[in-house]
Amino acid sequence: MLSEVKKPYVIYMAEIIYSYVSIEKNKYPNLDTKEAINKFMETKEFIKLSSGALHDEWFGELKKNAYMDKDTGSKIPEETIRLLEIQKDMTIKHLIKIPKLYETKDNTLIEASNRAYQFLWRMCESYELWCKETRQSEQLLLNITD
Repeated sequence: MLSEVKKPYVIYMAEIIYSYVSIEKNKYPNLDTKEAINKFMETKEFIKLSSGALHDEWFGELKKNAYMDKDTGSKIPEETIRLLEIQKDMTIKHLIKIPKLYETKDNTLIEASNRAYQFLWRMCESYELWCKETRQSEQLLLNITD
């Protein structure tokens, strides 16, 4: 049996995004992964992610627990907290909410939502790669890296 692998903090948001996209794909089994990502971009969870509220909730929990890791009982290093803040800033920048993300003529994504889509794809891809690297690929549903 493999020992439990400690998940890096910077992979947490990638896992959350992956989970939300997987939920959309499960709701609509005929969707491919690209369409599932686009569906996720229409959800209230995406709004929380793109506004930084999801990170803020997580940071609030970490602060409430004096930045102690619940699994290990050790303090989360300040460098890690700074990296998570950078991750939050980059997430907001890439997922910035712009009205009318879709062209009305043919319902195709415009540049801002293409940037958001590519960011979400990379986050899902990162999560899959981490799962494969740590031999946890039974959790994978999107098969982005296949």
